[in-house]
Amino acid sequence: MLFRSLFFAPANRPELLAKFPRFSADCYAIDLEDGTPPDDKIVAREALADNIDMLRMADVKGLVYVRVNEPGSSLFLDDIAAAVNCDIDGIIIPKLETPEQCNPIISAVAAAEKANADKRPVKIMGGIESMLGVLNVNELCRANDLMSSVFFGAEDLASDMGARRTKEGDEVLYARSRVVLAAKIASIVAIDQAVIDVRNDEQCRTDASKGRDLGYEGKICVIPRQIDICNSVYAPTDEEVAEAEEVVAVYKEAMSKGIGTIDFKGKMIDGPLLKRAEATLAISAIIKNRESA
Repeated sequence: MLFRSLFFAPANRPELLAKFPRFSADCYAIDLEDGTPPDDKIVAREALADNIDMLRMADVKGLVYVRVNEPGSSLFLDDIAAAVNCDIDGIIIPKLETPEQCNPIISAVAAAEKANADKRPVKIMGGIESMLGVLNVNELCRANDLMSSVFFGAEDLASDMGARRTKEGDEVLYARSRVVLAAKIASIVAIDQAVIDVRNDEQCRTDASKGRDLGYEGKICVIPRQIDICNSVYAPTDEEVAEAEEVVAVYKEAMSKGIGTIDFKGKMIDGPLLKRAEATLAISAIIKNRESA
């Protein structure tokens, strides 16, 4: 499953949602939270099913998620009730801080699946966007069987901390690293922070590359142009694929001769590097299948 690009659009803007099929994001998020003004939230929720049916009729590529309003808000439970019965792939819980905040979604998903055995499985994506969320991220990533991904929300975290945002992002590097580490331990997907400077494509590319270096598998996109940037950065290059194929072939030949560590082009290759090469080939195959679909 690909999550190189997670593109948000406000739930109260059906003309923007209708453009999803034109784009190439791996995951689309219909946003009932920050992207939708307070006065429009209920109307946007009431239109959710029709908008999602419109996307399915248009054969939108990629996953379709709904971001509900944050736990503890007066809208949270009603958002879940509306979203879980739609034809979606997942629900995003923003500002997730405790495992218990997932319980209403778990119950709602179970009830919806019981009522409709053919319903598309619904997963949970947690937004790690606060000091408490970062502190509890290990427990959150392993909160329940529906938890399949998390994203790191640097802007909300910086506001929570009273930190000044910089292009380098050193003020959130600890939290950024902690989130991806917790996700990897739990074997779930980690999606990196957004770049809100929408006129700076190079910053988006540089920050996405840093996220990939840290172990993230994708990035939040706030404008359509960022989608192609993130899809490119989080895909193995032709050179990386070619080297991975060679590493796998050479190492497996060495193992057949009882050799566990080899010198490959001046680098010592052993089990961990083989694992990385195999992961590169696996993601490359998934991307090719997606592009040919």
